[in-house]
Amino acid sequence: MLGLKLPTDPRWVNIVEKNIDEILTDHAYCEQKAASTAISLIVSFPEYTELIKEMIALSREEMGHFKMVHDRIIARGKTLGRDRKDQYVLALIKFFPKGGSRTTQLVHRLLYAALIEARSCERFRLLSEELEDKELAEFYHKLMVSEAGHYTMFLKFARQYGETEEVNKKWEDLLIYEAEIMKNLGTKETVHG
Repeated sequence: MLGLKLPTDPRWVNIVEKNIDEILTDHAYCEQKAASTAISLIVSFPEYTELIKEMIALSREEMGHFKMVHDRIIARGKTLGRDRKDQYVLALIKFFPKGGSRTTQLVHRLLYAALIEARSCERFRLLSEELEDKELAEFYHKLMVSEAGHYTMFLKFARQYGETEEVNKKWEDLLIYEAEIMKNLGTKETVHG
């Protein structure tokens, strides 16, 4: 369903299980960044009314997820750690050239967002199926369902605002590029790394 070209190595879950506090901190910041992305799209592309309506709802939902993850951190007797650079996202955004029309920029941002959500969904599925902590596994199952909806929404908007055939080609090329990135990731206690 997600179209990812390289699945996450299941051994990544072992890294996560040994570093639950780290993954929760990274996950909290991922949710915060997802909310920021939605707000950024509102600010950058206010003329796209349907998109704006969805981004308003998404920013609220993502901040709700941030709160859920933060609450889990607090319940574990911890505090939210410091944010770190997301090497996955930094590598991903190098794919499309800078510039182009406003519509091209929008489509590229929507495709990046779709792919980040798809990879998050795939990773959350793995956690929901493999974590020994069944409560945390159930938590990730619920978030997996949500991420799948986000992925399809962003892809739908990219196809709606761009030329469908061209968008589909860019999406396929981005998936191939992302698979190359993933060959060097999956060894850290981060959602994407």
